[in-house]
Amino acid sequence: QVQLVESGGGLVQAGGSLRLSCVASGNIVIFTSNSVNWYRQAPGKQRDLVAAITSHGSTSYSDSVQGRFTISRDNAKNTVYLRMNSLKPEDTAVYTCNTYWRGMGYWGKGTLVTVSS
Repeated sequence: QVQLVESGGGLVQAGGSLRLSCVASGNIVIFTSNSVNWYRQAPGKQRDLVAAITSHGSTSYSDSVQGRFTISRDNAKNTVYLRMNSLKPEDTAVYTCNTYWRGMGYWGKGTLVTVSS
Protein backbone atom coordinates (compact mmCIF):
# COMPACT_ATOMS: atom_id res chain seq x y z
CA GLN A 1 0.00 0.00 0.00
CA VAL A 2 1.01 3.58 -0.59
CA GLN A 3 -0.50 6.65 0.98
CA LEU A 4 -0.56 9.98 -0.79
CA VAL A 5 -1.00 13.33 0.92
CA GLU A 6 -1.43 16.58 -0.96
CA SER A 7 -0.66 20.02 0.38
CA GLY A 8 -0.07 23.55 -0.81
CA GLY A 9 -3.57 24.61 -1.74
CA GLY A 10 -5.05 27.89 -0.69
CA LEU A 11 -6.67 31.12 -1.79
CA VAL A 12 -4.90 33.20 -4.41
CA GLN A 13 -5.82 36.02 -6.74
CA ALA A 14 -6.03 35.53 -10.47
CA GLY A 15 -2.56 35.66 -11.95
CA GLY A 16 -0.96 34.30 -8.82
CA SER A 17 0.96 31.10 -8.25
CA LEU A 18 0.90 28.08 -5.98
CA ARG A 19 2.98 24.95 -5.66
CA LEU A 20 1.22 21.77 -4.69
CA SER A 21 3.01 18.80 -3.20
CA CYS A 22 2.10 15.12 -3.20
CA VAL A 23 4.06 13.16 -0.62
CA ALA A 24 4.02 9.38 -0.59
CA SER A 25 4.49 7.05 2.34
CA GLY A 26 4.19 3.33 2.91
CA ASN A 27 5.29 1.27 -0.07
CA ILE A 28 7.02 4.11 -1.83
CA VAL A 29 8.39 1.80 -4.52
CA ILE A 30 4.91 1.91 -6.01
CA PHE A 31 5.19 5.67 -6.13
CA THR A 32 8.73 5.99 -7.43
CA SER A 33 8.38 3.27 -10.07
CA ASN A 34 5.18 4.49 -11.70
CA SER A 35 3.59 7.49 -13.27
CA VAL A 36 1.97 10.00 -10.96
CA ASN A 37 -0.96 12.12 -12.01
CA TRP A 38 -2.56 15.31 -10.81
CA TYR A 39 -6.33 15.56 -11.19
CA ARG A 40 -8.74 18.30 -10.29
CA GLN A 41 -12.45 18.46 -9.70
CA ALA A 42 -14.59 21.53 -9.30
CA PRO A 43 -18.05 21.37 -7.70
CA GLY A 44 -20.58 19.97 -10.13
CA LYS A 45 -17.94 18.98 -12.65
CA GLN A 46 -16.14 15.79 -13.54
CA ARG A 47 -12.65 15.00 -12.35
CA ASP A 48 -10.13 15.84 -15.04
CA LEU A 49 -6.52 14.89 -15.54
CA VAL A 50 -4.33 17.97 -15.30
CA ALA A 51 -0.78 16.69 -15.53
CA ALA A 52 1.19 13.48 -15.41
CA ILE A 53 4.79 12.49 -14.92
CA THR A 54 6.42 9.13 -15.59
CA SER A 55 8.96 7.42 -13.39
CA HIS A 56 11.62 8.76 -15.74
CA GLY A 57 10.38 12.32 -15.60
CA SER A 58 8.50 12.60 -18.87
CA THR A 59 5.59 15.01 -18.48
CA SER A 60 2.27 15.73 -20.10
CA TYR A 61 -0.43 18.33 -19.52
CA SER A 62 -4.01 19.06 -20.37
CA ASP A 63 -4.57 21.79 -22.91
CA SER A 64 -6.16 24.01 -20.30
CA VAL A 65 -2.99 24.21 -18.19
CA GLN A 66 -0.29 23.78 -20.83
CA GLY A 67 2.29 26.51 -20.45
CA ARG A 68 1.08 27.52 -17.01
CA PHE A 69 1.54 24.41 -14.87
CA THR A 70 4.68 22.36 -14.36
CA ILE A 71 4.78 18.88 -12.86
CA SER A 72 8.01 17.54 -11.42
CA ARG A 73 9.15 14.84 -9.05
CA ASP A 74 11.86 14.30 -6.50
CA ASN A 75 11.94 10.60 -5.75
CA ALA A 76 14.52 11.09 -3.02
CA LYS A 77 11.85 13.07 -1.18
CA ASN A 78 8.99 10.80 -2.29
CA THR A 79 7.30 13.88 -3.65
CA VAL A 80 5.65 15.05 -6.83
CA TYR A 81 5.04 18.75 -7.30
CA LEU A 82 2.63 20.79 -9.36
CA ARG A 83 3.72 24.37 -9.88
CA MET A 84 0.79 26.49 -10.98
CA ASN A 85 1.42 29.90 -12.49
CA SER A 86 -0.90 32.49 -14.00
CA LEU A 87 -3.83 31.02 -12.13
CA LYS A 88 -7.32 31.67 -13.39
CA PRO A 89 -10.66 31.48 -11.57
CA GLU A 90 -11.51 28.41 -13.65
CA ASP A 91 -8.56 26.63 -12.03
CA THR A 92 -10.51 26.58 -8.77
CA ALA A 93 -10.90 22.95 -7.75
CA VAL A 94 -9.82 20.23 -5.39
CA TYR A 95 -6.54 18.88 -6.67
CA THR A 96 -5.64 15.27 -6.01
CA CYS A 97 -2.64 13.14 -6.87
CA ASN A 98 -2.85 9.58 -8.02
CA THR A 99 -0.82 6.57 -9.06
CA TYR A 100 -1.69 3.07 -10.22
CA TRP A 101 -0.15 -0.27 -9.40
CA ARG A 102 -1.40 -3.71 -10.40
CA GLY A 103 -4.66 -2.26 -11.59
CA MET A 104 -5.36 -0.47 -8.33
CA GLY A 105 -5.54 3.28 -8.08
CA TYR A 106 -4.13 5.13 -5.12
CA TRP A 107 -5.50 8.56 -4.37
CA GLY A 108 -4.85 11.35 -1.95
CA LYS A 109 -7.68 13.22 -0.29
CA GLY A 110 -6.95 16.39 -2.19
CA THR A 111 -6.06 19.99 -1.51
CA LEU A 112 -8.34 22.90 -2.34
CA VAL A 113 -7.19 25.65 -4.67
CA THR A 114 -9.38 28.73 -4.86
CA VAL A 115 -8.58 31.47 -7.35
CA SER A 116 -10.41 34.73 -6.88
CA SER A 117 -11.20 37.13 -9.70
